[in-house]
Amino acid sequence: MAAAVRRFSPFIAPALRPVALACLALMACGARAQAASDALPAITVTGQAPTARAEVGGFGAVPLARTPLSATVIPEGELKDRGATRMADAVSLDAAVSDSYNSQGYWDFLSVRGFVLDNRFNYRRDGLPINAETSIPLDNKAALEVLKGTSGIQAGTSAPGGLVNLVVKRPEGRVRSVELGWRSRHTVGTAADIGERFGLDERFGLRVNAAYEHLDSPLRSDTGQRRLLAAAGDWRLTPATTMEAEVETSRRSQPSQPAFSLLGDTLPAPTDPRINLNNQSWSQPVVMDALAASLRVRHRLDADWRLTAHLGTQRLETDDRLAFPYGCDAQGRYDRYCSDGSFDLYEYVSDNERRRTHALNLSADGRFKLGGMQQTLTAGVLFSRYKARLEDQIYRWAGTGTIDGQTQVPPSDRQPDPNTNRTERSTEFYVRDAIELAPRWTAWAGLRHTRLHRSTERTSGDPQATDYRQSITTPWLALSHEFRPRHMVYASWGRGAESEVVPNRARYTNAGQALPSLRSRQVELGFKGRSEGLQWGVAYFDIKRPVASDLGTDCFDDTVGDTCTRRFDGDAHHRGLEAAAAWDFGPWRLSGSAMGLHARRTGAADASLNGKRPVNVPAHTVKAGVEYRVTALPGLRLAAAMVHEGDRMVLADNSVHIPSWTRFDIGLVHHHRVAGTALTWRAGIDNLTDKRAWRESPLQYGHAFLYPLAPRSFRLSLQADL
Repeated sequence: MAAAVRRFSPFIAPALRPVALACLALMACGARAQAASDALPAITVTGQAPTARAEVGGFGAVPLARTPLSATVIPEGELKDRGATRMADAVSLDAAVSDSYNSQGYWDFLSVRGFVLDNRFNYRRDGLPINAETSIPLDNKAALEVLKGTSGIQAGTSAPGGLVNLVVKRPEGRVRSVELGWRSRHTVGTAADIGERFGLDERFGLRVNAAYEHLDSPLRSDTGQRRLLAAAGDWRLTPATTMEAEVETSRRSQPSQPAFSLLGDTLPAPTDPRINLNNQSWSQPVVMDALAASLRVRHRLDADWRLTAHLGTQRLETDDRLAFPYGCDAQGRYDRYCSDGSFDLYEYVSDNERRRTHALNLSADGRFKLGGMQQTLTAGVLFSRYKARLEDQIYRWAGTGTIDGQTQVPPSDRQPDPNTNRTERSTEFYVRDAIELAPRWTAWAGLRHTRLHRSTERTSGDPQATDYRQSITTPWLALSHEFRPRHMVYASWGRGAESEVVPNRARYTNAGQALPSLRSRQVELGFKGRSEGLQWGVAYFDIKRPVASDLGTDCFDDTVGDTCTRRFDGDAHHRGLEAAAAWDFGPWRLSGSAMGLHARRTGAADASLNGKRPVNVPAHTVKAGVEYRVTALPGLRLAAAMVHEGDRMVLADNSVHIPSWTRFDIGLVHHHRVAGTALTWRAGIDNLTDKRAWRESPLQYGHAFLYPLAPRSFRLSLQADL
């Protein structure tokens, strides 16, 4: 065993070599148990069953319908039927999820319950932390899981809106699937999904996914390409021990889409969504290369207890480039464009960004009785390490552009500016327990203790280094009652935490100091129910999150020094009501979700901000769908969907807002067989009425931006299952 580790050690990150030892130790434990394996129940691989359970909830063995959590699981089939190709497409499927600076050709930003998810800390891949500052393909994903609410139960530090978990496809049996697809304007692609079990008693399984797509959407000047190759395998070492391994490599190269903005004090009418302001002769594509892999060993000690070791690694390499419209120096407005439709155009280039994430999760889970009460316990430790190694960047003024996208300017002088390298390490100890207090009454508890060490340093010049350590504990409690079969009421309370350090710049009086952890809290009350053909859920939530702000006489310039202090500055208080339901009756299926959100700023030093709504957060959303199975033509399903979002604030003082909008989509799916081959046709029209509207209004880098709703588009695909 040790010899095996030495043999492969050149390929294992030094910090993770103990991971390989842990995994191999579990394998050895399974091998020693071979003699006793006949007395243990055989492990049957039956697939992911994502609609019944979700790893993102933390109680993997318990169906979501019985957990005191709000979560959504979107299986592969639904993603395909809706034409989803990226995580941002999930915003049309759940009312609690919305856009937050989602640009074509760039990585995705999502908000849940009005809080923007942190791409460094709020994303998981098969339960392990990953960095989402990249394009994440869905071709080899079995499901997309969204946990809504305080995420402290599953993450040491993270934004409080929730977590997103990507479930990787695993070997299930014989799979032979090929797909061809086309989308407006001239996007064409192909994908293959091949799986098989083999060997004595089908002990070995293999699943391979491959995809290629030429990208050419209705947005002008955004031609690119993407590709994916992924493989997942498993080996049933003994009836009690299974080892799983998988790897995926992907690449996306495509120019990204800058946003529009206010024109002086005026909110412009929604513009032509095909205009791309990143269309200079020197514009370059954003190139995102990603490699992710994991190894998981599961060993069942007996009918009730199981050990798991799960190792994951991710390597990202990015060339981030953009012709970036920002501000109007001619009119002294640095948070919007000029009133005449012009703007300052900057050349931004940050090549060879390298990000590395390594994680190891060791856990034990099982069932036992204590004091006559049945308990379901999970305990473990998660080690993770993140490094970002960047080079000097270019962010230089190039000229003056115009919102019609017709103005060409020369490139900038391309003088480099320093960037920031980051190193982060964390160790998270956690325990989760579900205690059956009495028939139909269950108490739930979770505790996570995180020790973290973070440091930053500039890539050149004055290092402006920061270095700090923190320890954070996030508890979670819930009580549920099944008041009638398959109907449950619950109440939960939990804490989340975020960690922040003040930049080490001369302007700050507390430069380089770590702020006390930003501790959020959530209270949630919910109802869930299932009956014949009907599933529903309602949840009320109340989330408070501290806000850190820069306060002082000059928080934009380092010339004088000691003119600004970063400190706690009140709270973001989000209260809301969510409802979701799906009803099957005869050939019809109705489904939908809605959320009403009362989000306000409280306790701010600037009293004019108190009581104001946050920027880019809709006060209400409704997302609904209807599906009809045509009885006269078996295998044919017709579908229609509606997405409605309320108005969003553009500025923090709430003086400008974008109106609400409604979009309609239609689609069809047809399954039939030809000569023993199962064929699935999918077709759809998104934004059927070609609605023109401002889709979102993010405030990024101190600037108000506006993204238009995508124009009407068409899609068609054919899937053949051999």
